[in-house]
Parts: sequence; structure tokens; C-alpha cells
Amino acid sequence: MFNFTPLLGAQSSSPASQSLLEFDGGIKILIDVGWDESFDVDKLRELERYEQVPTLSVILLTHATTAHLAAFAHCCKNFPLFTRIPVYATLPVISLGRTLLQDLYASTPLASSIIPKNALSESAYSFPAFRDGNNPNILLQAPTPDEIAGYFSLIHPLKYSQPHQPLPSPFSPPLGGLTITAYSAGHTLGGTIWHIQHGLESIVYAVDWNQAREHVLSGAAWLGGAGLGGSEVLEQLRRPTAMICSSRGSGTIALAGGRKNRDDTLLSMIRDTVANGGTVLIPSDSSARVLELAYLLEDAWQAEVESGDGSSPLRRAKLYLASRTSGATMRYARSMLEWMEDGIVREFETASGAQEGQGHKRNRSQQGGPSGGTNDQKIKKAPFDFQHLKLLERKSQVNRLLAAEGPRVILASDTSLDWGFSKEALRSIATDSRNLIILTERVGKASNDSKGLGRILWELWDEKKQPVGDAEADSSATAVIDASGKEVVFRTVDTVPLVGSEIPLYQQYLARQRQLQNTMQGDTSTALETSADVVDDRSSSTSTTSEDSDVEHQGKALNTAATLSHARHKLGLSDAELGINILIRRKNVYDYEVRGKKGREKMFPYVAKRRRGDDFGDLIRPEEYLRAEERDEVDGEDMRDGGMKKENAVGQKRKWDDVGTRNAVGARRLSNGNVKRRRGNDGDTSMGGMDASSSLKGLYEDAGSDSSDSEDEASAKTAEGPSKVVFSQETIQLDCRISFVDFSGLHDKRSIQMLIPLIKPRKLILVSGEASETDDLAIDCRQLLNAGSGEAIEGGVDVFTPLVGITVDASVDTNAWTVKLSQSMVRRLQWQKVKGLGVVAITGRLEAASLENKPEQGAKKKLKTIEGESQDAQDGEQDEEATDTTPVLGVLPANMAAATRSVAQPLHVGDLRLADLRKIMQASGMTAEFRGEGTLVINGTVAVRKSGTGKIEVDGGAYSMADPRNIEGGTFFKVKRKIYEGLAVVAGG
Repeated sequence: MFNFTPLLGAQSSSPASQSLLEFDGGIKILIDVGWDESFDVDKLRELERYEQVPTLSVILLTHATTAHLAAFAHCCKNFPLFTRIPVYATLPVISLGRTLLQDLYASTPLASSIIPKNALSESAYSFPAFRDGNNPNILLQAPTPDEIAGYFSLIHPLKYSQPHQPLPSPFSPPLGGLTITAYSAGHTLGGTIWHIQHGLESIVYAVDWNQAREHVLSGAAWLGGAGLGGSEVLEQLRRPTAMICSSRGSGTIALAGGRKNRDDTLLSMIRDTVANGGTVLIPSDSSARVLELAYLLEDAWQAEVESGDGSSPLRRAKLYLASRTSGATMRYARSMLEWMEDGIVREFETASGAQEGQGHKRNRSQQGGPSGGTNDQKIKKAPFDFQHLKLLERKSQVNRLLAAEGPRVILASDTSLDWGFSKEALRSIATDSRNLIILTERVGKASNDSKGLGRILWELWDEKKQPVGDAEADSSATAVIDASGKEVVFRTVDTVPLVGSEIPLYQQYLARQRQLQNTMQGDTSTALETSADVVDDRSSSTSTTSEDSDVEHQGKALNTAATLSHARHKLGLSDAELGINILIRRKNVYDYEVRGKKGREKMFPYVAKRRRGDDFGDLIRPEEYLRAEERDEVDGEDMRDGGMKKENAVGQKRKWDDVGTRNAVGARRLSNGNVKRRRGNDGDTSMGGMDASSSLKGLYEDAGSDSSDSEDEASAKTAEGPSKVVFSQETIQLDCRISFVDFSGLHDKRSIQMLIPLIKPRKLILVSGEASETDDLAIDCRQLLNAGSGEAIEGGVDVFTPLVGITVDASVDTNAWTVKLSQSMVRRLQWQKVKGLGVVAITGRLEAASLENKPEQGAKKKLKTIEGESQDAQDGEQDEEATDTTPVLGVLPANMAAATRSVAQPLHVGDLRLADLRKIMQASGMTAEFRGEGTLVINGTVAVRKSGTGKIEVDGGAYSMADPRNIEGGTFFKVKRKIYEGLAVVAGG
């Protein structure tokens, strides 16, 4: 049994992707935890339902993009038991996903998500304006960078093409041999096509893949393998029982000339714009497709420098990458070159060899040899070791860049222009007709009633471009339109602290959520500690350890005290729900009925105090054991953006020498307690007795030394403590130009039309695309899979196009039964190994289960009595066996065995590939080579072919049976012998 339910992204303009796969035995696999730029909690309702999260077995992630894992941190922080579900992904998805979410939560307050209106309806009496239908737009508490890093550290990393049997969640049924395998999907670094094998079900989940090779990324792993020559699909991905494929991007038409034409088109637009003194803005994501764009632009700038052409416009233009986590992203990219295209690896090896050789020359020159300084400029740099691309991670740096004059190219996050630095850049360059905005992918629409800024620009370009004809397709697909006179109205978001009755409203919501989590996790959960235990631990801690013990609680708002007190007394739980805990949670209760209870319900409850140290008396801090790249990311983020927020957080303790150090803008605390202040506009120095301009020059070279930069950073920060969002409208007058070059890295219609007939899925499910392109692709796939194929299933291959929340039954069409084997039958089985699987032919007779179990029940009963088992356990086991109606397959009687032996025929089991047969024949001293289409010729006389149904045909021509010296006849029989050795002959008798 296999059921598929799209939770997000099916026949929708939203790019978010979430899918639920259900197998026999209650196994549920969630693939992707995506979101869109609306960050609407209502879109996660299907996932948040109480019957979904506690029953999930495994979570799989495919790409490090907003559409595939933006809601991962939100679910880990706000959904009970979500962190206890095993999560699997490739190493690049884990690393780049971490930087993506840290950039997301640091850039927009909407990522924290607004508390939905229905969740506040129970407490509406405390907020009068709420009764009029208004939503106060209160924000949930956002996860910190340390929490995000902790969530991603729980993910299990996998490698490509390595089958793995995942661990089930604690509340999941046994997985029964479930196997998952990751294959390269292209599109993003570490992007995954998942192959899931469970029993007879073989599922291929391929969403957002790219078959074409690029500068950084290799293509999807559909075609490959030794001897296949790129004409056959990998055996593991061939003929699945169900294939889930994305339809997004299938309606686009690829440019003639492929990748080279695409790159030349982008660079020509950039040259023309910077030659006129304009600015080019290229919105991109912050962790996935930005690697391809950054590598291409850096390589183009480097080629212009090496060419020596002084008149090139690129030599005069500056190149920037604006993203809050661009430094960490590029460090991760430099450490994961083995996941990239082979050309990147060779480039790294060449650069390493050149640098090593230059080092030897430099050593010889220092010893008196000729100087090698003239060659330093010609050393090949390693990939992503940028010389021309400058990284900007602070808003003050971006503002200073936008205030300057001159031609420049800005690669900024994000593509939707809703939350990244690209929105700030658009405000600055929109009023100049010399500037150009190059969209790199089609921007989705987060909701039907609102459009983001990126979607508005996409629709404006799509509307004004020339009509597409067959001869004008290439020129129209990359047309440059003039947006002069167009006014764009979009929504801006600001955060303000809660005031008045909003604070108790937020407190009551937190109290109810805490009670809900305590009820769901029960007493067996260790991942989420109860609020009562937190209070007991705080009261039991001493003043000497209070500084260490408060690490886990620092930065929380003071209003959580009300939440803790409500949860401590369990106001929302009845006596029956409390169970044995009523003895310590209710006053004047001294007795509890334990007769008939099991487990901990029979014992007096005990709340263990959490130890504040390990067995040796020292508190272990996980942040002290981070790797270098993780330490740079966590500590660096705090140092850049979170330092002031951490010091001023509500409930945060500070040392005696920290008084007032963070109150002044731009001040920082030294290790000895002195305070050093940045140089102001008036030139005053700090009280440290040293020149501020000289001491801080290196530290604040990129961030700037004037106090206005610090003020900009402070104003950009969100409100401290509980806050809400305030929406406003902003209008921009567009006078710039807009163009589009497809750098999305997604499959097109030609790739699907080529690969679907080769994959030959028994059932096809199309998701992740708009309704129009999904329906068009479904029509094409039905024609491709069912037209003129003698192997097509009767009635045609099913192609499903489900809506969000609609379950599709895509089970394999087989008849399977479960039987038990008798002990006498098991002793007679002779297993044969075929590619790691055991195969045996059985001829027997089905018998009723009760006839076989009667003597065995008495033996089990006697054995358990000797071992001291209770009579109740014996009766329960007998009842369980008595209700088992599984038939038993036993040995045939002697009078029936002779009759069936003459009827049963032996059969060959296995699948011999011609590429493997070629290696076997060459190892045997024969010549074997492929000639024509799918024909293997051995010794020039024997031809071996394989039909579409898997049948092997051996054609040896005329040969003599009488003359054993006949070479042709000897070759023929040797080939047949090797073919039979690769198959298992299973006798039927």
C-alpha cells in the first residue's frame, strides 16, 4: 500500500513543497518542510494536526531553498515532538540550509510568523479591538542562530548512491526494511532525488531537478553508469512503481545554445549597462543558486583582467554579493568541492598545485635565487576564493554601497524581493533609467490576494515582452523592457513592542501552548522539559551556579513567568489526565488507585532535579566543542548582529563591570572591563587612553567608523521582547529596465519528454507547479507513456495531478498474501543467492492456522510456566495466537508430490546486464564489444541482444555440434554458460 498526499505546492502558484508518503503498517514519511515568503502559519495546518506529527516516522529534505526547508526551524521550535523525528539529508543541504534560515530570520520579522487569529480567539475578551475583527499581528518568538544550528545538527547526513535503512521515530511503528537512497538532482548543491524501497513499492521522489550540467553543479543522476553510454536510466531509478515529479518549469522553453548562450546573454546585458554608468541588480537566493551566479561572475571578471583589455567595461565596474550569511555560505562551499562538477575539482587541484609550486619558487628566491614576484598575479585561484566579488553582510555596508556613484553589479538576496537586501537595492536604483534589474527565475505568488515585489516585476516583464513566435522565441525569452512610468505598490513590515492589553493576551496564548505541549509529550518525553521542572530546578539552584544555570533561559521575556506558573499547576488538565502525578500536582490528595495499572502508574511519582553539571562537577557547554566553521558562524553572527541584543535581552544577567556598556550606541566591552567607544563624527576618542582611529581601523574597516552606521544597524533591529508587526504601503516609481535570464536550473519540457519514456514509471504523480502547467504536462506524459507501447499496462499508465490535501492511492498492482511456513517446510528449503537476495521455489499445501498451532501452544505454555511467567500472560498469549488467522504452508503428502513434480517447470531468476556480460567475457579471454544499438558481439561471431522485456537472445549463426574444435561453436556454448551462471535456476518441483 502506498498513499501520497501533497501538503503544499500542488497545482499552486506558491513554490513551497511538502509531501506525505504513507506505506503499509502505518509508516509515514514527510519529504520537505517548505514555506513561501508569506510565512503564513495556516499553510502548516495540515502538518500541525495532532494526528500527523506524532505519527511521522522519518523526514527527508531535498534542497537547501526556501521552498523546501524554510519551515524546518519553525516546526522544531513550535511543534511538540517534532525534534524527535529522525531527519535525513545530504551534507550540503544541512550546511547551506543552516545559513539560509539564519539569513532569513535575521532579515525579516515575518519569518517568526504571526500568531493566527483563531489561536487568540479564546482570549479575545482581554483585547477590545480584537472583538471588532482586527488581528493584533503578534509575533511568535523567533529561534536564535544557536537554536537553528542545534536543529540542523540533529539531521543525519547521507552520501549519494548509498542505500540506508533509517531509524524510526520513538512513536513510529517498525519500518520493516524501509530503504532510502539519495541521488544527485542537480539544481542545487546536494540536491536530492530520493529512492524509497519498501516491500514491493519502489518510489522515486524527484522534485526540482536539472538534467543539464552547469559550472558548479553536475546534472541529475538519471543517466549514468559504466557501459550505459548515457542511453539508459540507472537501474535503481528505472521502472518504479510510482514516481513523484515536479511540473514547475516544464512550460519554459530552453534557449538555443544551452548554457553558453545563457551565460553570454547575461554578461552582454551587464556590459551594456555598466558601459553607460548604470547599476545591475540580480536578485538571487542566499545559499543555493547564488553559487552558480557568483562563480560565473567572478570567472567573467577574472577573464577580463587576464585579457589585458583596458577598454572593457567590466574592469571599471565593481562586483558585490549582499547577503547576511554570504561569508559562511562561501566557506561551506569551499569545503564541499567534492559535491560539485568534476571541472571544479580539477580547477581546485590545479590551483593547489600552482600555489605549492609558487611557494617553492618563493623559498628559493629568499635564499638568493631569482625573484618570483612577477608570477604572483598569474596564480590560478581556487574556486570560490574571490578576488573581484566583495561580500557584504551588514545593512550599513549595503547602504554605503547604494549611496556611492559609479557602475556596479549587485548580486543580492532574495529572488522574491520581499525580505533580503535586494529590496533595499531596488529602492535605490529604481528611479534611474540607466539601471537594469535582471530576474533569474520566475517568481511565485505566495497567496491569491497579495503579490510580492518580485512577482509584480515578473508579471510586468511577462506582460510587456514581445509576443513569442517560433522565430522570435530566443529574443523574446530574454527581452529587456522599459518600466518607465510604472508605479509599484508593495507592503512593508515594521515591528513594535506589545502595549496595553496585548501583553496579557500573548501571555495567555503562551500558557495554553505550554499546557498543550505538556499534554502531548506525556511523561515519557525527554526532549521537552516540563515547566514545573524548570521552576523546581530554578528554586533548587544556588547563587554560585546561577550564572551557569541561566544559560538555557537567557533572553526570554519576563512574561513567561505567567506561563510557567500556569503550567506548574496543570490548570488545563483533569484529574484523569494527570494520572499518578495527581499525588504531587494536587493539594490534599494522598491516595491513588493502582490496582490494574501498569508501568509507572503503579509507582509513586518522582520529579528528578536536573543536574547543572556532569559527573565530574563541571558543566559541559556544547558551543565549546564546535568545529571551526560552526564557531565562525555562531560566534560571528552574535558578534555582528546579536551582541547588543543579547546584552539587552529581558531577563539577561550581566556582570558587575558591564553596567552601561551597551547602552551607548557603538560601545563594546573589553576583556578587562574598560569601555571603548567608536570615533564619532566630531573626532572624540574613547576613554581607553588610545587613538580610536588607529585601534579600530582594522576591526571596523568594512563596517565603517562613523556612528551613523551603528545607528542604521540599531534601527534595523527588531523590537526586544514580545512584539507585533505593523504593515504599511509603499509606492515606488519605476524608471529602470527589467529583463529575465533563466538561471533557475530546473528541467524543461524537452528533458521530461526524453526521460519519462526511459524511466517508465507504473504510476506518475505531478506536483509542485501551477495548475495550467501541471495539466499540460499531464496530457503530454499520458501520450508519452501510453502511445504505441506493447508493454503498457492495460488501460494505460495512471498520471495523477492531486490538489493540496487530497490523498492519492498509488499502490502497486500486485496480488500478495501472507502465509506461515511450517517447521518441516523450512527444513527442506534450499535457498539460492541472486544479487544479495535469497530465492527458492516452494510447492506445498495450505492448512488452517489452528491445526498447526495446537501442539505448539501447549509447548509454549509449559515452557513459560517453567520460566515463572504469570498465568495472565499465558492466557493473553493464547488468546493472541487463537485469533491469528494466517494460513500455514506445509509439506505436500507423498501421494500428491509425484503429481505436482511433473507439472512444475524450472525458471530463471535474475537480470543480466550486457555491460556486466561484456566484462565477464573479457575476463574470460574473449573479445567483446558493443555494435549497433544494444548488441554485444563476442569474438566477432556471437551476438547477444536484450529485448525490452528482459529476454536474452543469443545468435551464433551456423555452428557444428560434432566438431568440438570449431571456435564459433565453442564461443556460443561459453557465452550461454556464462549467461546461465549469472542467473539462478529455480526448480519448481
